Parts: sequence; structure tokens; C-alpha cells
Amino acid sequence: MAEPPPFAEPILHVDMDAFFVEVERLSDETLRGVPVVVGGLGSRGVVAAASYEARRYGVHSAMPVGVARRLCPHARYLPPNQGRYREVSEQVFRVFRSFTPLVEGLSVDEAFLDVSGLRLHYPGPSEVGEHIRATVRHQLGLPASVGAATNKFLAKLASEEAKPDGLLRVAAGSELAFLQPLPVRRLWGVGEATFATLDGLGVATIGDLASVPLDSLERRLGSSLGRHLHRLANGVDGRSVSPDGAAKSISVEQTFGRDLSDADVIETELLRQCERVASRLRRAGLAGRTVTLKVRFPDFTTVTRSQSLESAIDVSHDLFGVVRELMGRVDLDRPVRLLGVGVSSLEAAGAPLQLGLDRPAAWDDVSTAVDAIRTRYGDEAVSPARLVSPPDRE
Repeated sequence: MAEPPPFAEPILHVDMDAFFVEVERLSDETLRGVPVVVGGLGSRGVVAAASYEARRYGVHSAMPVGVARRLCPHARYLPPNQGRYREVSEQVFRVFRSFTPLVEGLSVDEAFLDVSGLRLHYPGPSEVGEHIRATVRHQLGLPASVGAATNKFLAKLASEEAKPDGLLRVAAGSELAFLQPLPVRRLWGVGEATFATLDGLGVATIGDLASVPLDSLERRLGSSLGRHLHRLANGVDGRSVSPDGAAKSISVEQTFGRDLSDADVIETELLRQCERVASRLRRAGLAGRTVTLKVRFPDFTTVTRSQSLESAIDVSHDLFGVVRELMGRVDLDRPVRLLGVGVSSLEAAGAPLQLGLDRPAAWDDVSTAVDAIRTRYGDEAVSPARLVSPPDRE
């Protein structure tokens, strides 16, 4: 069977909607459906976030709280809880990285994702984006908007147009039709001074700007800014998604509600984690050469064991075999509080493996079939028979 063609719009921009407000609503249901403003409550405080209900009254971020109170006196005003926002942000980014390791964070509540490696598992980037939105909503109770496009600039504009709680794909070939009606202020790099210059040229929309000759822009704005805006106005942005941090890995870990002491239960949970890690590797089109096991005990001491392999792996059967070997190097003389499995030294999947007698090639076919079923019916649609009775987790 021929492989599907590459996604035409492989770049997603995911932006959490009114993130600080929505995090506050998770712990206080009375905040739902009413104007909410998060910001410094002192005389010099500024608005950090405003709910969409408050925005209808003209409240927006970076506005002095005193002005916001005059515009919307009946809103609920809350001080920011940065520690909680960072905690939830980490959970959000874990969801992003469960789809692809190619995640570039812009702030605590938005990121670019390159989902080109998911073409074997989804019909297109819109389906990836909808699955991400649904996962964030289901796991964390938070709304998100997604833009899909051929490049980062267009994807970000698309997510802004999709708000709140929506998705917009700018189809390849329709970039200029999407851009031309938008206000020129939407371009990165157009501040007050630049806008005044463009306004003097009769430029109000991005389409207007695209029609201005490059040499004219360079004379009026300078060579660097003129070229930059000319490229954006024509939908050109050659930047790639730059994942956060140099080291890349895919891992899962689980803290248990009750410490585990039964060896069979521990092994079953490790198999579950190997299934999840291997599935995420294949979904991202990756395989890895280094396997790491993490074990934490009730006194919070933590042991890690790693094994480097000659061939990269992406199948749970292979991964579980290595993890079982690593587990044999851990002294289990006490209960286990946490288990984790990770794979690093990642590379593009597809290189042939050196199959041994205990590694039938049929496992690749099984994994492909399992991926297809899970993509269509959900991650819980098919699992190894051993995983029918999970331990209590938190």
C-alpha cells in the first residue's frame, strides 16, 4: 500500500483560550459564564487575562485594572496564581508532546507543533488539531484554539481567527486569499510607528501591503523591516518549528494511589507504559536507541536504569523486553510508588531492524494494525490481554 502524501499544512499553532481565567474556573465553578479578570489588584495593577465575557465590555490584557473596573465593575477580579498556571501549563505541554516531540513553546499557553510525522495516522492536519483540542478538553477541562497552515506565521494568524475554542486550516494555495482582507496591524513587526508610516502610504490591509513594491517598502521602512513585512504580506515564512531543549525523548510515568508490591502488578504496569510510549513513538514517526526505566519508592528515593541499543525501536514488544531486563537490575525489597518508561536518542523511524529469533517481523504488522484501530476508535479500543485490570492510579 502506498504511503499517504505529506501534509500540505503541517504546522499547527495551539493557543489556550483565556488560559489564566480558565485555570481559575477549574477550581471555582461560580466563575463560569460571568466576566472574570485576572491581574494585580493594587492601584498599579494591570490585567493579565480577561474572560471573553469581560472582553465584551472592552477589557483586555495589559490594561490597567482601574480602567477595567470602570469598564466592567461587576466582573470577578482575581489575583494571579503563577505557580498554578505553570503547573497546568506543564500538563498542557505534555499533551502536545504526546502527539509529537516537535513542540516549540512560545509562552505558558501557546506553542507551535510540527505534525508532519503523523500523516500515517490522520487524514490531515485538521484531524490532528481536533484530536489535540479534544484531548486537552477531556484530560484538563480547558478550551484551546488551533490554526493549521503551511508555516508558523499563517498558523498563528489562523488560531487567532479560530478563537474562541475553534480550529481553522489555511489550505495550501489559499494563503493570499486568507491574508489580504486582514488589517495590516496583524503582521508581526507592525507597531505604532510602522503603522503610521504604512497609513501614510494608504496601506490598511495586508493585501494593500502585498501590492507595494519591495523597493518602496525598503526606502520607507528600512531594508530589514521592509523585506520582513513584504515576505509576511505574501505569506512567506521559512522558519521551522524548533523544539524546546536539545535533548528529545518520549516518556510516561505514573504515581500510584497505593504503593505496588506485587511483582506481577508492577510488570503489568510497565507493559502498559511501554504500550503508551511505543504508540507515541510511532505516531510521531520516530524510533529510539536508549531506553530508561525510572522507579521511585515511598521515601521518594529514585532509581533510574538505562540501556542503549544498536538498533532504534518503536514496538512495545521490543521496548518491554528491554524494560524487563532493566527492572531486573533494581532491588525491589520495598513497595513502589512511581514507575516511568522513556525512550531517547530519537531518529526517524523506518530503518530496518536486526531481527533476532525472539523478534518476529509480524510484530511490526501487529503494531500497524493496533495503531489504525486506536486512531479510529481511541487509545483504549485495543490493548494486550494482560492490561484488563489496571491498578489504582492518581
